[in-house]
Amino acid sequence: MAITIGDRLPEATFRVMSPDGIKTLTTAEVFGGKRVVLFAVPGAFTPTCHLKHLPGFIESASDFKKQGIDTVACVAVNDPFVLGAWEEASGSKGKVLFLSDGNAEFTKKIGMDFDGSGVGLGTRSKRYAAFVDDGVVKVLNVEDSPGVADASTAAKILNAL
Repeated sequence: MAITIGDRLPEATFRVMSPDGIKTLTTAEVFGGKRVVLFAVPGAFTPTCHLKHLPGFIESASDFKKQGIDTVACVAVNDPFVLGAWEEASGSKGKVLFLSDGNAEFTKKIGMDFDGSGVGLGTRSKRYAAFVDDGVVKVLNVEDSPGVADASTAAKILNAL
């Protein structure tokens, strides 16, 4: 069952790239006591994710900070090396925290996984954006199709804060 507004995020472990290599972060470390904008993409570097979804969150990073958001985070079912390369290629360092959910642990726990194996992608995350306050989902916008970034844009989340 998919997570809904009012639900607390489940405990999971993410991987992130740091100057010292791969580092782990738990759900509690990312969301505990913080106001977080979380968005998910089906895959780093894919056309909709790279060209339409991520750029709005990069461009709106300072607007989110003005609204009291502590962290803007992107989760993807990609390995931390791919997400580290995407962070570098997109110029989002210091604006977006990239959370690798390489085994889809978090994504499956919140019911946002889908099977992309028909096109060679394996398990992926649905595209969504959320506002999470101290681990509790307050706003959640989920796309009906992974190739569309309309309901889950940075602008829609900013307007909902």
